[in-house]
Amino acid sequence: MTGLLDRRAVTAELLKDRGDLLVVTGLGSPSYDAMAAGDHDHNYYLWAAMGSAATVGLGLAMSQRSRPVLVLTGDGEMLMGLGALATIGQVLPPNLTFAVLDNGHYGETGMQQSHAGRGLELSRMAAAANFPWTKVVDDMDGVAELRDRIHARAGTSFATVKIDVGEVDRVLPPRDGVYVKNRFRNALGHPTI
Repeated sequence: MTGLLDRRAVTAELLKDRGDLLVVTGLGSPSYDAMAAGDHDHNYYLWAAMGSAATVGLGLAMSQRSRPVLVLTGDGEMLMGLGALATIGQVLPPNLTFAVLDNGHYGETGMQQSHAGRGLELSRMAAAANFPWTKVVDDMDGVAELRDRIHARAGTSFATVKIDVGEVDRVLPPRDGVYVKNRFRNALGHPTI
């Protein structure tokens, strides 16, 4: 089931007054949405790494325990990384939150209907993997609640955010993976390698 939330409004709300928030974006539209909300040295944009946002977010949350970490991804990309949920459910870093922008389609490959569009509820899969807090968000009040959880580092959290299927203009972040990696590492105080 597809909701009516605007993906850009959701992302802008989640990244508003972000402070020390670290963001890992899944490929495609979540990266464009984060960029549209404002490029930031603490955004780690994934290119050509479908299914990897969850594991990158886990590693980051475990190495940066004092900072909130948001994995902002889509339902198609999350479907490719489902195995990571089982591992995350065993580790449960309290500073890790998932916001899965669910329009029920694979946006980057031609808008084919995804399993989520056929009724698979990703937040229930996260709950089955031992995530202590999961929710389906279908209004902006729920988005604001999610944002508060992120900044409170209130425990490993997973929200499926129901967004409209409509297309929006692409706002492309930097596409040079080495540049993105080095910029992110430098912002965390690590040397460029």
